[in-house]
Amino acid sequence: MTTPPTTGTLRVPGATLHYETRGQGPALLLIPGGTGAASAFDGVADLLAADHTVIAYDPRGFSRSPLDAPATDQQVAVHADDAYRLLEHLSPTSPAKVFGSSSGAIVALHLLTTHPDRVTQVIAHEPPLVELLPDAPVHRAFLQNLRDTYDTQGLQPAMTVFATGLSRPAPGSTATPTRPTPKATAAPTDPTLETTAAQARLTPEPTAAQARPTPATREAQQPPTLSPEAAARIERTMSNMPFFLRRIVPTFMSYTPDLDRLAALSDRLTLAAGEDSPGELTYRPAAWLAAHLGTDLLHFPGGHVGLTTHPTEFATLLHKTLT
Repeated sequence: MTTPPTTGTLRVPGATLHYETRGQGPALLLIPGGTGAASAFDGVADLLAADHTVIAYDPRGFSRSPLDAPATDQQVAVHADDAYRLLEHLSPTSPAKVFGSSSGAIVALHLLTTHPDRVTQVIAHEPPLVELLPDAPVHRAFLQNLRDTYDTQGLQPAMTVFATGLSRPAPGSTATPTRPTPKATAAPTDPTLETTAAQARLTPEPTAAQARPTPATREAQQPPTLSPEAAARIERTMSNMPFFLRRIVPTFMSYTPDLDRLAALSDRLTLAAGEDSPGELTYRPAAWLAAHLGTDLLHFPGGHVGLTTHPTEFATLLHKTLT
């Protein structure tokens, strides 16, 4: 059970942002990744709000943050400017701490390099900055294929392309993605497209017996009953998939951060990844960037979506890491 947040909206150029706040203390901005929105942090917000004013929001184009005009390809700089405007609105006199995951981590990095006066600490969890990798041309081709597939064949074939691209091993590596633990495959209350893609590529085909379940197994296989609030969150995040896959993934994963600025600000930056993520594409950029900056790579519980699959453990380490 989470504490109901205080909600509000903020007009920004081209959109209206829905945001939520909890707690009191120094501002902590949480930037979701994937198809997640403010509710992606429901499992961790209460612990963090014990000594922070926790700010979470739906990025523009997602859930309750509508765009003013039809969607176009999204730009990291615009999303980072949204985050900056939220901090100006909700913490106008004090800089904030920032946590971002996946695409949200990319936004957090850009916010740090462009508005360092507004940020005291950034924790960036698995930003998929594939342009930093030595095999970047392979990933450029993957992103172009993703665009083309979505435009010509639609969402489901594009999801297959996305899942295949994420599971490609590093050059010279024999590592293959590991199967999620039962805890990780339990129905999340706030699924992301990364979760869906991972499950699509890791779930085996059913056996003949599984394909013809008995009444007892049918009952055992029924999904858990969700509260109306959880069902509404799932519906919102599922509806975000087309926008995320077509308008966010190609441009955000093509983004290259200002490495010189990050090096100058590295004392405020913590690169993080999931302890179950080695071998995954989303792990490699965080590891590369930490090595480039000469900093440690912090490992959080779970994998790329550890925030969803291991919320208590994730929140405990995140709270400990906030200085």
